[in-house]
Amino acid sequence: MTPSLTTSPVTRTLTVRYFAAAKAAAGTGEETVELPGDATVADAVAALGTAHGPELAQVLLRCSFLLDEVAVRDRSAAVGGAATLDVLPPFAGG
Repeated sequence: MTPSLTTSPVTRTLTVRYFAAAKAAAGTGEETVELPGDATVADAVAALGTAHGPELAQVLLRCSFLLDEVAVRDRSAAVGGAATLDVLPPFAGG
């Protein structure tokens, strides 16, 4: 399944890697998505939740994200030229 947003004529491919509960909810460990060139992290998260359904959408509410291995502090941040979005649910234990 390749989630897609289509608000911009320019698109970019983003690899999404899921971990732990996000991986279970998405039913995959990794996928590629097509996003408009002006997409934000929030746009990507919304597309993923829509594509995979309510279980993943709920998990995504609690997740942290890395965009090309840099922590995302603001989901309105542009995806820009990033190649990878890591989806990290809260982890328990030590």
